Amino acid sequence: MDPLMRYILFLLALFMLGCEENVPVSEHAIHYKQAKEINEFSLQDQHGNEVTKRDLLNQWTLIFLGYTSCPDICPMTLAKLTEIQSELSKQYNVKVWFVSVDPNRDTQQKRKAYIDYFNPDFKGISAGHEALFPFVRNIGLIYAINTSKEEDYYVDHSASVALINPQGNLSGIFKAKFAVNEVPLIDSAQVIKDFNAIVH
Repeated sequence: MDPLMRYILFLLALFMLGCEENVPVSEHAIHYKQAKEINEFSLQDQHGNEVTKRDLLNQWTLIFLGYTSCPDICPMTLAKLTEIQSELSKQYNVKVWFVSVDPNRDTQQKRKAYIDYFNPDFKGISAGHEALFPFVRNIGLIYAINTSKEEDYYVDHSASVALINPQGNLSGIFKAKFAVNEVPLIDSAQVIKDFNAIVH
């Protein structure tokens, strides 16, 4: 084979390899190629243990906001995260954190009972708003602080899921799909596909 042709084929192979390694994520995901730094924080899990940034290290972490009285998005998303974590854990060390943004009602015991229903290995985390709100904002999600005195009330929160890398920083966000008259939810198969695109 002509040396020039061999060189061209070699460059083409390198280009194709590069394309395979940089598969873009879908429109339902955000990938921060330069991961965003997560500040230090102090929250509490469903066992009463302190949770800090150290607990994010050496694993991939999927973080979802919600509250135990949530009628639809939260239980449906946690069911999907159970499925996603089970599939991804075949290749990666993947953990799931459910962050309750309703600390007034979601006591430690209530979070534990709620999480145990889905997967007792998940973390059910919360804290007072003064610690919770900066953390949530830092991971690219949001919720509305509710100071209602009523027993039954809704809490507005992101339906997306944040992805934290093994260095403890924000690598991406998996966005919920919105459709008319349907609950906004993440798509399990799409999250798995986008996760693999980000990791590789």
